Amino acid sequence: MINSEIRRSEIIDQIEKKGSVGISELANNYKVSEMTIRRDLIELEKKSIIRRVHGGAVAFYGRSFEPPLISRSNKNISIKQRIGRYAAEMVVDGDSIALDVGSTTLEMAMNLIGRQNLTIVTPSLHIANLLGDESQIRVIVSGGIVRRGEKSLTGDLAYYTFREINVDKLFLGTGGIDASAGLTEHDMQDAQVKREMIRCAKEVYLLADSSKFQQIAFAFFADLTQIDHLICENEPADELKEALITANVTIHIVESHSEYIM
Repeated sequence: MINSEIRRSEIIDQIEKKGSVGISELANNYKVSEMTIRRDLIELEKKSIIRRVHGGAVAFYGRSFEPPLISRSNKNISIKQRIGRYAAEMVVDGDSIALDVGSTTLEMAMNLIGRQNLTIVTPSLHIANLLGDESQIRVIVSGGIVRRGEKSLTGDLAYYTFREINVDKLFLGTGGIDASAGLTEHDMQDAQVKREMIRCAKEVYLLADSSKFQQIAFAFFADLTQIDHLICENEPADELKEALITANVTIHIVESHSEYIM
């Protein structure tokens, strides 16, 4: 039997795809009681993720809603692991890099353990905690105000840190990537930090699985022309693909059995 955190993450995923879920159906699918499912829905409603209705639940969020990190970490795990491993291969010993917050960049950070002579600047306390004891990696935390749950750092201290430095490579996450709207994020303050991170980087890699394609979140932070590489697991649909090619973005497709570059 799966634990409650994974079950609730999967319930969120079903609501995102279908728009609504039923208590009886969920109880049958997960082989648990309807009371257990009701408790799951109550907890998700407390976090303003879903809205309970008679017999089930529906979505309760818009473009400014960001699913909790624990929920995102349990979605598309194998895909994020492949993207993270591939992205880590782009790092050369001796590089100075900026690592953005997020579940996919955290997977990338796991693949940097044991690397030599790296300087990593990050607004993510999760990444700093993961790599902080590595003897051959110098970790610089941006400073700023901690966002609860996300453990990302925002505010003036975070902005100023990235205004004062220059790095070889930035590995970036996003709430959505759209052919017309560009790159967007759920939280405005996170978006402001991302703008400064892009400014300080010589080369920008965007790490995004295909669930982010043609999605638009609340706050704009970059045009497609401001990124150099996209690392993903599926080829984007024609409209987004053409916009990326026009913007001179190199697309790295990381499939389960191979990788190729467009």
